Amino acid sequence: MRQHPWLEYINSPADLKKIPAEDLPGLCAEIREFLLQRVSQTGGHLASNLGAVELTVAVHRVFSAPKDDILFDVGHQCYVHKMLTGRRDQFGTLRQFGGISGFLRPEESSYDCAVTGHASSSVSVALGMARAKRITGKEGATVCIIGDGALTGGMAYEAMNDAGQSGLPLLVIFNDNDMSISPNVGAIAKRLSAIRIKPRYFRMKDRTKAVLQKIPGGDGLTRGISTCKRWMRTAILKETLFELMGFQYLGPADGNDVFAVCHLLEQAKKLNRPVVIHLKTVKGKGYLPSQQDPCDFHGVAAFDRVTGQPVTRQKPDFSAVFGEELCRLAAERPEICAVTAAMSAGTGLAAFAQRYPQRFFDVGIAEEHAVALSAGLAARGAVPVCAIYSTFLQRAYDQILEDIAICRKHVVLAVDRAGLVGADGETHQGIFDVAFLRTVPGLKIFAPANYAELRAALRWAVIQETGPVALRYPRGGEGIFLENTFDQPAALIRPGKDLVVCTYGCMTPVALECARLLEAEGVSVGVFKLNQLTRLEESGVIPVAQEFGRLLVLEDCQIEGCVGQAIAQLLAERGVLARLKLCNLGSRFIPQGKVEQLYAAYGLDALSVARQAKELLHG
Repeated sequence: MRQHPWLEYINSPADLKKIPAEDLPGLCAEIREFLLQRVSQTGGHLASNLGAVELTVAVHRVFSAPKDDILFDVGHQCYVHKMLTGRRDQFGTLRQFGGISGFLRPEESSYDCAVTGHASSSVSVALGMARAKRITGKEGATVCIIGDGALTGGMAYEAMNDAGQSGLPLLVIFNDNDMSISPNVGAIAKRLSAIRIKPRYFRMKDRTKAVLQKIPGGDGLTRGISTCKRWMRTAILKETLFELMGFQYLGPADGNDVFAVCHLLEQAKKLNRPVVIHLKTVKGKGYLPSQQDPCDFHGVAAFDRVTGQPVTRQKPDFSAVFGEELCRLAAERPEICAVTAAMSAGTGLAAFAQRYPQRFFDVGIAEEHAVALSAGLAARGAVPVCAIYSTFLQRAYDQILEDIAICRKHVVLAVDRAGLVGADGETHQGIFDVAFLRTVPGLKIFAPANYAELRAALRWAVIQETGPVALRYPRGGEGIFLENTFDQPAALIRPGKDLVVCTYGCMTPVALECARLLEAEGVSVGVFKLNQLTRLEESGVIPVAQEFGRLLVLEDCQIEGCVGQAIAQLLAERGVLARLKLCNLGSRFIPQGKVEQLYAAYGLDALSVARQAKELLHG
């Protein structure tokens, strides 16, 4: 047995295949140690990766990427994959600006075959790849690893229903670290499942089939035995959901036993048809704090690996303030309820769930269902507050239109993580909600700039409004602007005479800092803050534009569909002559990095805005 570490030797899956089989458990231990060392320094998704070490090693041991396509649903569990595909030395830059992504990213490596940032899409993408190989005649297997959380999303079942009937050699590895899809229960079921996944079972099966095919009528005997075996197994174990969809089902097996997983993968390759391998894993395996609290260690900031505590003490943020205020409102009004999509802690609703369990609904990774459920609640007298991250609310656009807006149902959408969110990168930046929500007729959009305004906006949305409302607020804490101006649609929060910066939400502190910088240069800049992003004609932006003559609109969203474009249209329609400059993120996807770094890189920090303001003034 090799005495020094294996991990430093592995720069590609080809290197992994050269390691003696008996050394694989030692390699898995090295990988866990590496993950703990690096993620405790950079932050990232820890628990899911610790639980997926053996299955990832086994997949790369048995299959041959990049010829074989390997997809990790969401990507929360792709760190080991990145380590084994030549990126181990880059882990010091994980989720940092200019560094490696925390998700699969084809631009980063040929081993990353697809972008995977949102859950439940891997089977659809994998099936498309498998069908393309059949059309083009290309060789290579298609493997996707999907967790039990992602299987709460309806899209996964739509894809499984299609894939199971395709006849293609598509392998779906179900990483079950919490709940079980299979109805197998009882001592007999567990015993038979254990027998079925042992290597000697497969060897006996292959030998029996080979002998039977050598005698007259052997094919018929083989089919008859298979039918009888399937009938008996179904009678005792019941048929799994996967089998009903047309998949060959193998498992459940211990997903943290690298030898068992390798054997199952080898057998799945031979079947040459749609296969599901069901693996039971321990989320957070190998690190006690993570095993005991996998929810808190799902996504972590830098932490002390001895104590498990964050290096930087967490401060109150918009999500926490939202949750506290909603609890206060729920105490006053029994019709208020809360809905979220697998994000009770992230959206600040954990306390609400404990205090009002009968009025709290976590629907899993199913944003479309969350919004449609909210519409049904509102239709019969409840007042639902549906809290979903901006990036995930994109999935529910149709339900916002069809189920809520057409009938003007009183649903409050709490759009958390609006704007730039930082380390999770392109797939998680909340920069599209302004554009798609502004297209919904009758939907009001509020943009509080601090905690006081968030409390006021939520209370107004729940008690005073009667139709659909959205509140967008950022990740993190409030800035230097602490005044509550929510009693009006908009407010001139700083006077000026040379030009005015029009902004809203978390960009308000940036606008004020920009005005301060320019004041030092003798330029007088006003700041006009919008509290509502719809019905702009009621905001007073027209007289402000007429008074100043120069208007810079500052936003942390993409340019298409931004508020600045709506203001430009309004001024043009009203014949207002004013010079206008839009300052936003342009038409692009924004990578990972600290929010402050991204502001500076894409022109939204105070210095950059001041420079653009001077261009407007002197241009």
